[in-house]
Amino acid sequence: MTTPPAGTDAEQAPGSKSERAYAAIKDKILGAEFTPGYRLVLAKLAKDLGFSVVPVREAIRRLEAEGFVTFERNVGATVAGIDPTEYLYTMQTLAIVEGAATALSAPLITPGDIARARAVNEAMRESLEHFDPVRFTSLNLEFHSVLFENCPNPHILDLVHRGWSRLQALRSSTFSYVPGRARESVAEHEALLGLLESGAGPDDVERAARAHRAATLDAYLARSTPGQHPGVRRDSAPLAHTY
Repeated sequence: MTTPPAGTDAEQAPGSKSERAYAAIKDKILGAEFTPGYRLVLAKLAKDLGFSVVPVREAIRRLEAEGFVTFERNVGATVAGIDPTEYLYTMQTLAIVEGAATALSAPLITPGDIARARAVNEAMRESLEHFDPVRFTSLNLEFHSVLFENCPNPHILDLVHRGWSRLQALRSSTFSYVPGRARESVAEHEALLGLLESGAGPDDVERAARAHRAATLDAYLARSTPGQHPGVRRDSAPLAHTY
């Protein structure tokens, strides 16, 4: 099946039916209601959303461009699966750029920022009792955003945002795959906040931030088998052992 044609600017304007269809379908993908391999039938989606097929087709095309959806001949549109190799490269890159962004942000982080991040981390800790990996992942982004959003270098910050967007496209709630990592992550968050409160130097902050991200990647790779990562060796991700 060929990719549907692009729509008009009006159809994709904020608040348009195409935009609303895009947001609704993406939310279901990110919320794991539409899981990898789920077939996206345009007519059914249009009926459920109360739209015609046209704006739904536009939404699906946009989601395909972002990596959330794939088209297969004789099958149609389906929710894309997780590419483990892409996940590996994304996490390696994010460990580097987010570590740098957090270090550059450190001198600009206020006590209020620390308090806000700690409150989010406490919500993450409380969520461990009745664990919801999707909510935990959302809180995790909120926590880290407090630490890296003050980065004064817009180019590095843009790379961090792109990395998180790729993770969203992969639907990589690593915590649903290695739930035991969630508790460790909360503890590492608290240690990172302690570093920031103590006025630690940028090198120490960057090392800790990079090691935190790389530890999540290591947990994922340790849980995987070689067959799930064709062409990728575990020693191709050395960051957790270097930082």
